Amino acid sequence: MSDNKSIPTTRNETHTVQFPTPPFPKQKQPFPGLAGKMIPRPDHGETSYKGSERLAGKKALITGGDSGIGRAVAIAFAREGADVAINYLPEEEEDAKEVIELIRAAGRKAVAIPGDIREESFCQRLVKQAAQELEGLDLLVNNAGRQQYCESIKDLSTEAFDATFKTNVYAMFWITKAALDYLPRGASIINTSSVQAYLPSEILLDYAQTKAAIVAFTKSLAKQLGPEGIRVNAVAPGPYWTVLQCSGGQPQEKIEKFGESAPLGRPGQPAEIAGLYVTLASPESSFTSGQVWCSDGGTGTL
Repeated sequence: MSDNKSIPTTRNETHTVQFPTPPFPKQKQPFPGLAGKMIPRPDHGETSYKGSERLAGKKALITGGDSGIGRAVAIAFAREGADVAINYLPEEEEDAKEVIELIRAAGRKAVAIPGDIREESFCQRLVKQAAQELEGLDLLVNNAGRQQYCESIKDLSTEAFDATFKTNVYAMFWITKAALDYLPRGASIINTSSVQAYLPSEILLDYAQTKAAIVAFTKSLAKQLGPEGIRVNAVAPGPYWTVLQCSGGQPQEKIEKFGESAPLGRPGQPAEIAGLYVTLASPESSFTSGQVWCSDGGTGTL
């Protein structure tokens, strides 16, 4: 069952790789889950991403850098020449170790900083440690997210609602605020929103709200920091095959058909979106700020 060859695939003509298509096996992990236990295992660009020094000499902090989109971005940034610090929960150490090894294999400095970003004091320590160990900070990617589906608002507890907002919104605010003590002119902040901000699912009431808040935060902060020469943008992924989905993000019946409704007929793989973050981070996008770039497999949400 763990052999990925048993999963149907479709060829993507722009990449010489094959990407898995539904149906997928039912699979459930306790939150936050591990990418290494998914079937099929997500493609974060471990073997496919080739860099070209677009971020040479940059220093980046990425939250949620152990798996999913954050992991793909960490790999891409390192192969583009950046030193990278990743944050993750202690339970995700197994995945994080793999990322650290991949960053170092790219010849870049890697910093691992486990901890819970729902705590303001930790967020402040996180930024300070990253800046100290990297000897600076040029790029901030607020990517870590909490998604737990709930069928009805009647069953959505205040505790769960609070945890989602603390992870997705409060932490972004705390970390960004702390990072401004280190980010120079020319720096770039990239936030991970979602198509849920525009087309919210009925079972993701709290999550969708946080992703809409991230859009507003991005656009407002871009105006505020523009005079300081700091760009702020967001990426809004559609259905992407990450551990977020099978660790409570979606019901099991939806896991089997995950991404099927996208025009491309499958979910995206994290490796397929990392390039957007690289482009937004690079000096090539020096006049791009306050934007939300979507990648949803052809639905055309934005």
